[in-house]
Amino acid sequence: MSYPDPRYCSEHGEVSAAFRPATTAPDFVAKPRPHAPANATGTAYHYLSTTVSTGGEYGLYRVDMGPETSGPSTHFHKAMSESFFILSGTMRLFDGRRWVDATAGDYLYVPVGGLHAFRNESGEPASMLMLFAPGAPREEYFEGVTELAGLSEEERAEFFVRHDSFFV
Repeated sequence: MSYPDPRYCSEHGEVSAAFRPATTAPDFVAKPRPHAPANATGTAYHYLSTTVSTGGEYGLYRVDMGPETSGPSTHFHKAMSESFFILSGTMRLFDGRRWVDATAGDYLYVPVGGLHAFRNESGEPASMLMLFAPGAPREEYFEGVTELAGLSEEERAEFFVRHDSFFV
């Protein structure tokens, strides 16, 4: 295995890094569903590195989930891998074979086509990093998934195909 071909050809580096403090407010907060518990806070998405900001190399997102049960059912992606790194709390991760209770420091890599799912069923807040490679416009997915209830079955199916999410 060797390094990829160079994509930067200057003999000198450039000032181009981007710092994002931990105190930065979330870029998007998905409100809890109607009938959620009184302590429901929704899911906050921090767009750390988007497809646009990385030139399509990857997308990195911090996802802070409230104490209410939430998370997608088993699915796979045809165009990208997905990785999960748990920052705090307990997240249930499905690796295609079994569910595990993942806690701070635990990591799951899902290659392209790999079945997976995640849920916060702990009754406590949980936070994780999600990495998609190569990058994809996941911001549109995170923001659009909150509107699924108002879509027809056909519109919902088209939404998931457009966002490389194939549920089983």
